[in-house]
Order: sequence, then C-alpha cells, then structure tokens
Amino acid sequence: MLNYFYEKDYLRFSTEQPKNWQEAIQISCQNLLEKSVITQVYVDEMIQCIEKYGPYIVLMPGVAMPHSSEQSLGVLGTAISLTIFKEAVPFEKGNPDKSAKLFFTLAAKNPEKHTENIAKLAELLMQEGLVDRLLNCKTMEDYLEVTEMFAI
Repeated sequence: MLNYFYEKDYLRFSTEQPKNWQEAIQISCQNLLEKSVITQVYVDEMIQCIEKYGPYIVLMPGVAMPHSSEQSLGVLGTAISLTIFKEAVPFEKGNPDKSAKLFFTLAAKNPEKHTENIAKLAELLMQEGLVDRLLNCKTMEDYLEVTEMFAI
C-alpha cells in the first residue's frame, strides 16, 4: 500500500506549515481535489464533522485520517492520499496526543470500499516501526527507503 501513494501520485510533502487544523485538512485534500476525486464540498464536510464531533480523525499521536461520509455529494471517486507536514498539527490545544503530522485522507464512493480502505490503512499502520519511520520522512527519497524497507 505504501507504493500506492507514490505510484498514483497521492503523496505530498507539504512545503508550508498550516496555521491550524482546518488549513491542514484543506492542504491534505489538494491531491484529491486536483485529480477530481473530491470537490470542495467534501473538504467542508470534513471540517464541519471535526468541529461537531471533535478530533475523531486522529488515530494515534502523529497520524490523522481525514474522512467524512461516503454518501457525500462531494465524493466523485475512490482514493487515499498521504500528506506529510513538517511539524505536527494540533487538533486540541495542550493535548499532543491529538496532533498529527501524517494525514491519510480518504474518499470512497460506496460504504464497502470506504470500510475496506479504513481496514487496509489500519493494517498498514500496525506494522511495527512504520509510523515512526514515516514521521521522520523529510523527502521523497526518505519515503522510498521506507517503502523498500517495509515492502508493503
């Protein structure tokens, strides 16, 4: 699955550090927006859901999985993108466990694919040492080394 992000051009190293988590969500959606997998409607829905329900998208310290409902009118296709920020983005002031540097952004047209992608991503993130390696990636070369190392 690590190759997927690279091969499909769904991997981005953010050159700018977002001012807040809302801006981080917007930046993390850029690849999907540019490839017409989603529209701005989906991005806005994600932000509204986080504002309403809290930072449910932060799976573990350092890792977020922005997503919203597969029934969203703003979802045009199915894909996952990965954005790596220079620094962790806080979702809750004073709570480092609710901050993320890796944003795996999901979009899926149907519930089965949505659930399947979440499961695949969870399985990937459970690989021992993988998250730490990804958190330390600064360049595409670093990422490709991790891809080779984990061969997933």
